[in-house]
Amino acid sequence: MPPGKPSTSPLLQCSNMADYPHQMHPMIDLIAIDMDGTLLDSNHAISPRVKEAIAAARARGIRIVVATGRPYSGIEAYLAELGLAGDEDYCITFNGAVIQNASGTTSVEETTLGYDDFVYCEKVARELGVHLHVLYERSMMTPNADISYHTVRDAYISRTPLMFRSVEQVDPAWRFRKFMMVDDEAILDKAIARLPSELMQRYTVVKSAADFLEILHPEAGKGRALATLAAHLGVPAERIMAIGDQENDLVMLEFAGVAVAMGNAIDAVKAVADHVTTSNNEDGVAVAIERYALRQAAGVS
Repeated sequence: MPPGKPSTSPLLQCSNMADYPHQMHPMIDLIAIDMDGTLLDSNHAISPRVKEAIAAARARGIRIVVATGRPYSGIEAYLAELGLAGDEDYCITFNGAVIQNASGTTSVEETTLGYDDFVYCEKVARELGVHLHVLYERSMMTPNADISYHTVRDAYISRTPLMFRSVEQVDPAWRFRKFMMVDDEAILDKAIARLPSELMQRYTVVKSAADFLEILHPEAGKGRALATLAAHLGVPAERIMAIGDQENDLVMLEFAGVAVAMGNAIDAVKAVADHVTTSNNEDGVAVAIERYALRQAAGVS
């Protein structure tokens, strides 16, 4: 876990946004925002109010960093829509395996997996009876001839080309950003309960949605990526706000000085958050920015 506020902070006892004393807020220099279930509503769109709040924060000099499990191809259009696609803007993709500038031209850091990792995780997934797909820079590949609906949907939503390759067809020189075990929630949860301890020890393993279990390099993850980017930019943790909704956001929220859970977040996320905003269908990101970044920047208590 990257350095940040301790999990025993008394601020974690505040779950209602109105209960958080404004005078306790640090000035916010950077806001890290998860994408699916957070920045995007259930129609995969960014609401006008959220756009306005992000634009207002940027006008105050606050950096906005999209931190997502998606590949860059799956966020490129949204970054352009928000005006966040410049060389001096940054994003965290592949659940923290890649930190890059938002124009897609330069990486700050990448943590990748190799062929032996693929062979091992493919074998585990097959033995557990769940589907697997893997991502590299701008492509998605599955070794499952019976391609899962969950894989097809992920490829469509993230705008990533999808291909089938048998294990024998995989090039040992390929480097992977992440592996994903995917299936219906009940099937996946049964598999998660049976994951070998070796896999848990070798990798960062997080559930990013009801039907997605993500397997990353042991040094990857949104929390570590945010800490690395913050150091790169010279922004202290206490001046960072993070907003998220799923298990893969937990360490990022624990690192940030101000942690906000979406109203639609899972209980584990709400438990570590300083505040719970409204849902992604109720402009939750905008509400958080307005209350905890813009009001403080304006000197309103």
